Amino acid sequence: MARAEKKRAASTASEVAEKPAKSADWRPLYFAAFLVLADAALVAIIVAFVPYTKIDWDAYMSQVDAFLGGERDYTKIEGDTGPLVYPAGFLYVYSAIKFLTGGQVFPAQIFFGVLYIANLSLVLLLYVKTEVLPWWALGLLCLSKRVHSIFVLRLFNDCFAMTLLHAAMVLIIYHKWYLGLIVFSGAVSVKMNVLLFAPSLLLLMVKAMSIKGVFFALLGAAVVQVLLGMPFLLAHPIEYISRAFNLGRVFIHFWSVNFKFVPEKLFVSKELAIALLILHLTTLLVFAHYKWLKHEGGLFGFLHSRFKQAKSIHQLVSSQPRPSMLSKEHIVTVMFVGNFIGIVCARSLHYQFYSWYFYSLPFMLWKTHFPTPLRIILFLGVELCWNIYPSTAYSSLLLLFLHISILLGIWFSPTEYPYINKKT
Repeated sequence: MARAEKKRAASTASEVAEKPAKSADWRPLYFAAFLVLADAALVAIIVAFVPYTKIDWDAYMSQVDAFLGGERDYTKIEGDTGPLVYPAGFLYVYSAIKFLTGGQVFPAQIFFGVLYIANLSLVLLLYVKTEVLPWWALGLLCLSKRVHSIFVLRLFNDCFAMTLLHAAMVLIIYHKWYLGLIVFSGAVSVKMNVLLFAPSLLLLMVKAMSIKGVFFALLGAAVVQVLLGMPFLLAHPIEYISRAFNLGRVFIHFWSVNFKFVPEKLFVSKELAIALLILHLTTLLVFAHYKWLKHEGGLFGFLHSRFKQAKSIHQLVSSQPRPSMLSKEHIVTVMFVGNFIGIVCARSLHYQFYSWYFYSLPFMLWKTHFPTPLRIILFLGVELCWNIYPSTAYSSLLLLFLHISILLGIWFSPTEYPYINKKT
């Protein structure tokens, strides 16, 4: 009997070995290359024929002039739209742009067109490597009128922040955690919205690295912030920290795209801000426990299994989690959804903030079990809301409904196995 079973097993193994390996599907890669070329042509047409929209560029240049003129007090660096509220990386980036373009709009638009294509290439790489979308759906990433405008007609710093963020994600899916954290910190230094990705990133780091590794990765990110802010920290530290890292800013009700239906008095209230913060943190914890750590037994099961084997402090901080090699799909899912939760709970979204999550929309929609026509309707609905100017109570209500629908679709979808290692 045993000899017969061995013979059957050997025969099966031989049949499997004789089967030709499944050929790779090159269509996503070829289509992604086509999209890059086609969108580059579209960007060139937009820059050549669509009028530039003056919003923040002059203010950026005024702030850069003050910095280059030797001013190190953040309370005295201002533009025609108000005081400087971004960390020091913003000043270095736009000082370089001013040097390259002479502060002129048209050369800057060409520069931002190149930036747009670089960002699109990074995003397409994330999509191709995760294989969540069918190849044809990659075209959705090139269809946003608003995002094209944000990059090449308005020249916002959000463009640089998100390009660096996507570069950090590319490094992280290849498990280059330390370098990825440095680039991530660079993105934060341009605009702090990138911190919406931080809770997800921290969770992924704890799943993939030892405590010592997490500490040194975070230390590297902190060093980047200190080095970039050094001229201001040495001269006027309180002014720099209070302006560049102000988490309590109240935005103008008129510009809100997502909560225009809320009365202005409630919109600017601390009560609404606190309620949304609690909702944000609670939703993150619920997703972490029931979705992102589902295969580890939830948040508490993960923490218990992570540290139960440690018999000393050294072993506690040095032990590598098993398994620890996270899949690309899981990394991108946790990062995109974690950021999206912050978007849903944000008190105010201005028009340029669409760039914070537009590139994650197709990925998240294809993580749901919605039929494809509904996915496309939701995608187009979100795009429509962001192209209504000025926003109305109805458009903001519709946008909130669409956001919640997408988030619920993700919640009720199956959770991917998070590790490359074979399931045990």
